[in-house]
Amino acid sequence: MKVKTILVSQPAPSAKQSPYFDLSAKQKVKIDFRSFIHVEGEAAREVRNQKINFSDFSAVIFTSRNAIDNYFRLAEEMRFKVPDSMKYFCQSEAVAYYLQKYVVYRKRKIYVGEKTFQDLTKIIKKHKTETFLLPCSDKLKPGIPKLLDSLDIKWEKAILFKTVVSDLSDLKDVYYDILVFFSPSGIKSLFENFPDFKQNNTRIAVFGNTTIKAAEEAGLRVDIAAPTKETPSMTMALDHYIKNVNK
Repeated sequence: MKVKTILVSQPAPSAKQSPYFDLSAKQKVKIDFRSFIHVEGEAAREVRNQKINFSDFSAVIFTSRNAIDNYFRLAEEMRFKVPDSMKYFCQSEAVAYYLQKYVVYRKRKIYVGEKTFQDLTKIIKKHKTETFLLPCSDKLKPGIPKLLDSLDIKWEKAILFKTVVSDLSDLKDVYYDILVFFSPSGIKSLFENFPDFKQNNTRIAVFGNTTIKAAEEAGLRVDIAAPTKETPSMTMALDHYIKNVNK
């Protein structure tokens, strides 16, 4: 069956240029965007219940923009003045760049990993005398605590925000040829919103092994998977699939 419509379970790209817009124009398909999940910040009392005191830490590890936003929001709510001496360890340049929203970049001690969390641990390892705080969500990847434990450093996690299922009730009678997912939480949201969902002719596209596993465990047929050697991005995987079925 030919593909005419695609729903991507993420917010629409903020940039004017996006591979999704290029794909839409190239293959003449309609692509809509909708967040199946969203982030909600924890209240200060919830953080205190975790027995977390921001003043106990000399360094903070940031893996995302959400972690940065919620750390500084809660610091303000809890009347904690983040000291100029605080050290920041950022997973990537994009995360470090976002930190400028809250601190004067050139006046702070900021350490940046290449891309993955494993890259960042090489830098963290050189600062064993610090006490590290890891602001995170309730969906922290299990590999991260394992890596930090292996470094023999003092660290604690603080759940500062959580991933919540979005209300998709307005999509109840809307049909798409392809649904695109990037996380197990997105799959969970689909079935929480539509418990009686039947795949039928809807094609399911997923990114990453954990998402593939979640889709299959939910009884879905995975038609498009990325990344692969031939299609390292989701847009490339979609392009390849549409090219074949829309002949």
